[in-house]
Amino acid sequence: MAGLDARRRVVVTALLLIAVAGGLLRLALRVQPVVLPDAPPGRIACVSYTPFYRPGESPLDPHAHVSTARIEADLAVLSRRFDCVRTYSVGQGMDQVPAIAQRAGMQVLLGIWLGRDPAANAREMALGIATARAHRAAIRAIVVGNEVLLRGELPAAAIAADLDRVRAATGLPVTYADVWEFWLRHPRLAAHVDFVTIHVLPYWEDHPVAADRAVAHVAAVVARVRAAFPGKPLLIGETGWPSRGRVREAAVPSRVNEARFVREFLLYAQHDHVPYNLIEAFDQPWKRRLEGTVGGYWGLYDDARKPKFPLHGAVAEDPRAWSALVPAALLALAFVLPARRRRWPQPALRALAGFGGGLALAAAWGQLATGARGTLEWGAGIIALTAMLITVWILSARLARWFGGIDAPAPATALTPALTRLQVGWLIVLTWLDLLLVFDPRYRDLPLALVAPVALGFALLRVAGLVPALAPGDRRPQLLALGSAALATVIVVQERGLDPWAWAWLGLNLLLGSGLWRARSV
Repeated sequence: MAGLDARRRVVVTALLLIAVAGGLLRLALRVQPVVLPDAPPGRIACVSYTPFYRPGESPLDPHAHVSTARIEADLAVLSRRFDCVRTYSVGQGMDQVPAIAQRAGMQVLLGIWLGRDPAANAREMALGIATARAHRAAIRAIVVGNEVLLRGELPAAAIAADLDRVRAATGLPVTYADVWEFWLRHPRLAAHVDFVTIHVLPYWEDHPVAADRAVAHVAAVVARVRAAFPGKPLLIGETGWPSRGRVREAAVPSRVNEARFVREFLLYAQHDHVPYNLIEAFDQPWKRRLEGTVGGYWGLYDDARKPKFPLHGAVAEDPRAWSALVPAALLALAFVLPARRRRWPQPALRALAGFGGGLALAAAWGQLATGARGTLEWGAGIIALTAMLITVWILSARLARWFGGIDAPAPATALTPALTRLQVGWLIVLTWLDLLLVFDPRYRDLPLALVAPVALGFALLRVAGLVPALAPGDRRPQLLALGSAALATVIVVQERGLDPWAWAWLGLNLLLGSGLWRARSV
């Protein structure tokens, strides 16, 4: 029996070391510069501009109004790199953009927002026409409606009538902007525009496209739309890549992938002489309420108006990733202090567990900070992180006791009812998350860093021979474990098996639930 325990101690130690090494490898990869193709020299043609990028700001607020000073400061930044900005409305102070842009040496693709409300549309149209007449020299074209067909808010005939009206009233070129498939579904709209404006976002396609194939996908779409509208000029009205958020199949949001896409796209656009507008100038935190974490991170600049990456040279995912070593070291110290007088290797085990928990805490905190959309989510996230740390503390203490030989021989040892309830409680939380990810997956992140140390901790207890204790005949935890594994499998299938993080999520479900299959009756 002693030999069996010795082998288990070796395996537990090795697995814990591998987990910590994996966390350190993740940090190393995040700080490692990645060599990318350089963007072509010169200025960028155009970029989408929405000035509501500070906490609490949103164009969905009917009382929101952007100040002249804000627009002047924003365009002073953007005019260093871009020739043009695209706007989406003229309300809420956005009618000031053309005059300010002209002073900054820029032009404007002036947006007129159309929606379900006829009265609001009439006000927007009137203000857009007046703005265009007053600042003709600054306006490259007028975009009458944005993704209205995608949202199903107006029929194509109504959009066509509005296009004709704006052209007649201003004498300026007009267009309508929508996802490229909707132009193919409504080809008659082309007769009412001076050029076709399509949105091509490889990340958001029904079958998402990986970053290394994204520009080729854009080129294929452009060729297809040009073939559908021969002789009609075309503008890519939106294209880009997110820097953070949920992975969709093989499409991974990241800073490096955003830089890769933008640089490769600019090379393609220059080579093929394709007019374009990038989305978008600044990160938009308010979009997280509509599209999840990923919605807030399409900017070429962050919400502090700082460039997120250079257009030349290597790019690292997160040059400051090594800062995660600080909480890791502090937690290692906090975990080892109670065991400092115990015989070796109990202190070492506690230190390893604390260090690994600190790495997970830093990653989970980063995910919370980039994704939380309000007080409720911040509160729930902080509670979840606290529960994770408490759980890791309890599990590491239990493993340390076993390492020190305080417990009985492994085959006779079961977890206390309290620890079993803790494991089942986490499994309930995991199953609830699985249900959300199965039935409402599009905008939800996978909280891997939150769950990983807990699932690993219970799995190490199982390796040590410390199995859960259940009441005789109680099969509910085992059914719960089966259900969580089944739901996590559905998540992998939904991602067509292409998302490695979905596979990791399935692994965590299996790790957390597997011990319950060998539970002991008490």
